[in-house]
Amino acid sequence: MPELPEVETIRKGLATSILHKNIVGLDVLKSRVLKNTTRDFKRILKNQSIRKIDRRGKLLIMEISNGQHLLLIHLKMTGQLIYVLGKQVIAGGHNLPNLGSLPNKYSHVIFNFVDGSQLFFNDLRQFGYLKLVKVGDRPKIEAQYGLEPGHPNFNWLSFREIFEHRSTRLKALLLNQQLISGLGNIYVDEVCFRAKVRPDRLVNSLSEVEIKALYNACQYIIKKAIAKRGTTFSDYRDHTNQPGNFASYLKVYGRSGQKCLRCKKAAIKKIKLVGRGTHFCPNCQK
Repeated sequence: MPELPEVETIRKGLATSILHKNIVGLDVLKSRVLKNTTRDFKRILKNQSIRKIDRRGKLLIMEISNGQHLLLIHLKMTGQLIYVLGKQVIAGGHNLPNLGSLPNKYSHVIFNFVDGSQLFFNDLRQFGYLKLVKVGDRPKIEAQYGLEPGHPNFNWLSFREIFEHRSTRLKALLLNQQLISGLGNIYVDEVCFRAKVRPDRLVNSLSEVEIKALYNACQYIIKKAIAKRGTTFSDYRDHTNQPGNFASYLKVYGRSGQKCLRCKKAAIKKIKLVGRGTHFCPNCQK
């Protein structure tokens, strides 16, 4: 699943590629990924351009040149955005199948720009979506997202407050987008490892020192992952056609059965927690 660092990398890449280019046509090959009617989606976007791309959590927010609408794009679990101009291919999102032939069976919406370039919205499982909303709906939409590492709202007092009077598992809290936005399965495991706290701990068992360690770890891991352009498991590429390379910095995720890189004593353990494969060191995470 694309998480905050991957979506932020996609945002930066698209901002260098598609801004202020007129959309001369749209091909909707699978209407179920639209939250609008196909007719309205095409009518509103045709002959418009995207003038700014923002992000809230894992949600891309695009300002449309008509000044009246926003285009929301969420990649969910298996969504991809692939920009093509001639032989240049910039792809981001879920682990990507062979990009040699586009459109392919996963291509559901295609934006055709005036310079001949195209933007493909691909999605294997079709949980992702595109949605046009009114500009005035933006505050209500953004209010659905919680604290975000790197955002001004991510401060120690607000972070500590979300742990109060809760008895859920730590991983469930960190994955809750209404509380902390942008973290997904990979980075939650890495945050817990850096903070030396097991992800299956009950939130109400955590000390203030441990919560502060989690707060610092959230900021460190997300900042570093953005700087490294996200995590690559397949052929993800950013706007400079470089792979995300945070994968080489992963300490626990995907390392089940391997020796812990910190304590050098225990093997990384993998369990199922809140429906997700969860990795931790049973020795140095308490």
